[in-house]
Amino acid sequence: MRTVRTATAVSAALLAGAALLGPAGAAASAAGPSTGASPKPSPSGASAGPTEAGTAFRTATAVKVGQDATAEASTGDYLYWALPLDTGQRATVTAKVALPPAASRHSGSTWQLDVYDGLRRRQPCTYGVQTASAAKDAAEVRLSCTLRAVRSGAEQWSTDPLPGSYYVRLTVVKLAPEDLGQPVRAQIRADVKDMGGAYAVDGALGAPLVPGVSARQPVTAVEPADGWSGGRWSDRWIWTVAGGLLGALAGIGGYALTRGAGRPARAGTRP
Repeated sequence: MRTVRTATAVSAALLAGAALLGPAGAAASAAGPSTGASPKPSPSGASAGPTEAGTAFRTATAVKVGQDATAEASTGDYLYWALPLDTGQRATVTAKVALPPAASRHSGSTWQLDVYDGLRRRQPCTYGVQTASAAKDAAEVRLSCTLRAVRSGAEQWSTDPLPGSYYVRLTVVKLAPEDLGQPVRAQIRADVKDMGGAYAVDGALGAPLVPGVSARQPVTAVEPADGWSGGRWSDRWIWTVAGGLLGALAGIGGYALTRGAGRPARAGTRP
């Protein structure tokens, strides 16, 4: 009878663990897709973006994730946009430049896409074509940059990306002097993928890094549509609670097994 009760306790513990891991796995899938998936665009309602760009960090034009921002400019201008990135988001920024007619150009050109965080530190691209060259007869040039996932907190000496404003800068870095000032049309877009609680570390910023917002753009213009998370919740909580309960159930099962095997049978008791 003792063996039957022990097996029943262990089976109950395993069933309870499976029931806990089922919802936790589903919640984790909902919170963040696998790293092999392509970046997920933002809701379709955020597709229409601004039609101008700033010329410096302090005059950067605010653009939301998933919007197509455009700007008419001259070759040689520095174009700046500011976008919000929150904890756990990995952004892919793409840019397209429609070049002047080939007949009016004297040579090819080289364009560069740079992304800076709220402290104006240049962030490296994990992959993408950050610098691209266009031949003299090319109609357009395309660039892209996929950043590291944003962390909720980091050491002061590190360059880890933190939640807040991110500045996108687009400019030409190699061009014949005779081609300066010719009209171009630039377009940028940033899409994000939620990487889940793997990047929600123990600790968070007191406030997101949103410096240098110009007077014509309030702070709310450079923030996510649903506000800043601030690292309050992530799927790490689900797995932590589930792991603790599974550990407790395993301990109960192990105690039941060792208690039944270690005590000798009493005299006169049926086996």
